[in-house]
Amino acid sequence: MTRELLLLRHGKAKDPPGMADRDRPLKTKGKRQAQRIGAWLQEHALLPDVTVSSPAERAFVTAQKMLKAGGAHAHDIIQDDRVYSASCESLLDVLASFPTDPNRVMIVGHNPGIEDLVRFLAPSSLPFTDDDRLMKTGTLIHLDLPDDWRKLSGDCAKIAHYIRPSTLPVAFPVQTANGREWRDRPAYYYTQSAVIPYRFKDGVLEILVITSSKKNHWVVPKGIHEPGLSAQDSAAQEAEEEAGVRGRVHETAIGTYAYEKWGATCNVAVYPMAVTEELADTVWEESHRHRRWVAPSIAAQHIKEDALKAIILDFAAAHGKEAR
Repeated sequence: MTRELLLLRHGKAKDPPGMADRDRPLKTKGKRQAQRIGAWLQEHALLPDVTVSSPAERAFVTAQKMLKAGGAHAHDIIQDDRVYSASCESLLDVLASFPTDPNRVMIVGHNPGIEDLVRFLAPSSLPFTDDDRLMKTGTLIHLDLPDDWRKLSGDCAKIAHYIRPSTLPVAFPVQTANGREWRDRPAYYYTQSAVIPYRFKDGVLEILVITSSKKNHWVVPKGIHEPGLSAQDSAAQEAEEEAGVRGRVHETAIGTYAYEKWGATCNVAVYPMAVTEELADTVWEESHRHRRWVAPSIAAQHIKEDALKAIILDFAAAHGKEAR
């Protein structure tokens, strides 16, 4: 038994009228299911070497949430239509397409295929369930397998772990300088990057501010530092998604600030970004926001966080004369 297979059914999904099945999004409950599984996998050193997902929205986002909650990046997820078709045979074909490596593969997919595959590979070690449902949404099964993905036969595997997200802690473990804490969100949520987009117009420094998601105040782009990305790349990603701008992010942060959210302290590193391109509304991911170029003093007036105001004004004082 030298290969390991992780089978994860997608999290709880919405079913809006008229929406195509592939486009159904996860409910908040489904996102938390995936994150709890990811945290459990990290705690048990069982994160996959390769993750294959159905291209359906609910499965792919489950895979992303699971990996990031486990502290891994989610950039190399393989999307495979055979997982969406959800038959035991198609899932065996997916596994047979691998060479002898990798050692630990995860498939994130749908019923009935996920459950049928478990019943085919490990009928002798099926767990008892009091509701006769093996693979409820968000459920993970960890299988030990023979050493060749191309030669999987009936009853060749053993179930090593059977995990329903409802059996896992609601909170997430976070290692801090003071030891282990339990928080409302996965550990990576509390490390964030913000970006101060700037330009020189007619030799005068301007700062780009955008409306918040609810359009009730002005902000600069800010978001969670994505696992697998540098802080600078994460800042650039936030600038593109939230403000619809691209440019050169400075190599080092010019300041930090903290704020309270999700039952703990979020720490934010702030990076300036020289804007070189503004995206059209048709390709700007969050074009429901508004954006405005203003003087640094006006930008500071708009911003709510005092520490961020100071960072903007210090940056303006140090760089406002560069183009003059």
